[in-house]
Amino acid sequence: MGEAPTWATRRLSNPNPTSSDHILDFQTAGPPAVRSPAISTALIVLSWYLSNIGVLLLNKYLLSFYGFRFPIFLTMLHMLSCSFYSYLSILFLKIVPAQQIQSRRQFLKILALSAIFCFSVVCGNTSLRYLPVSFNQAIGATTPFFTAIFAFLITCKREPAGVYFALLPVVFGIVLASNSEPLFHFFGFLVCVGSTAGRALKSVVQGILLTAEGEKLHSMNLLRFMAPMAAGILLPVTLYVEGNVAAITAEKAREDPWILFLLVGNATVAYLVNLTNFLVTKHTSALTLQVLGNAKAAVAAVVSILIFRNPVTVMGMAGFSVTVMGVVIYGEAKKRSKITTH
Repeated sequence: MGEAPTWATRRLSNPNPTSSDHILDFQTAGPPAVRSPAISTALIVLSWYLSNIGVLLLNKYLLSFYGFRFPIFLTMLHMLSCSFYSYLSILFLKIVPAQQIQSRRQFLKILALSAIFCFSVVCGNTSLRYLPVSFNQAIGATTPFFTAIFAFLITCKREPAGVYFALLPVVFGIVLASNSEPLFHFFGFLVCVGSTAGRALKSVVQGILLTAEGEKLHSMNLLRFMAPMAAGILLPVTLYVEGNVAAITAEKAREDPWILFLLVGNATVAYLVNLTNFLVTKHTSALTLQVLGNAKAAVAAVVSILIFRNPVTVMGMAGFSVTVMGVVIYGEAKKRSKITTH
């Protein structure tokens, strides 16, 4: 959470990758769409954009510009924040009915998803230390490519040839963008690809593990269970890899109290990403969330360029555009294939 990575809430069937680059990407079935007044819906969509883009920019600022070079610890703070706000919103504010883990088997399945999720988000946040947000978003847009691969390898599910051909511009665009990226960093590229692949793997594995009738969880309840598990996984990792980060952070806070505001605000926005994903789906539809996600990557890239002034090339922007267009074509091909199947 700043998939990264690649930290967003969607339906299981939603192939949209772009929020995936964000902190949380839970693809469980949400509530049915309900009608909502236009103004409140517009405010919810605006909040969705602000939170999704905001967590990306805050992660980038902290990790690259402010000098807080602890992406694992930052991810753990996101998980702790999501744990706290999830319990508060579900158990006290009752935004959705509370669900409970029904068995040890279900607990182990959620734990496995949490481990994959940790890998994806830590890689996504780490990549922001080395790559501009615009390039990070371009790589994240290739999630459908990895989803199709994992779906075939794990479930032996084959899509029509047209769906696979629709993925070609997705891959071609990122190759073009990579070759033209002025701030290309090989390690940053690798961990960003790892984050994207991890997000895709999680969506496929989640579709396998939590589809039994007694094990289906609402996305917000899944967040409530996964976030503390993820924090528990990340605690020993951050201590081993990054050292005594708490003491370092306390020392920084004595020198500059502003960092506490940045960290608390960043962690809070990480939770708002998930909350607004749920609200957008509730007040519109999963299809609307997919369309918004396709546009969000481009908006985030433009905003980050304006704020951080990272250099871009015409070929790089062309590659990004080809990738996003490929994602749209892929989504249409998937819809046509489902209509044909049914």
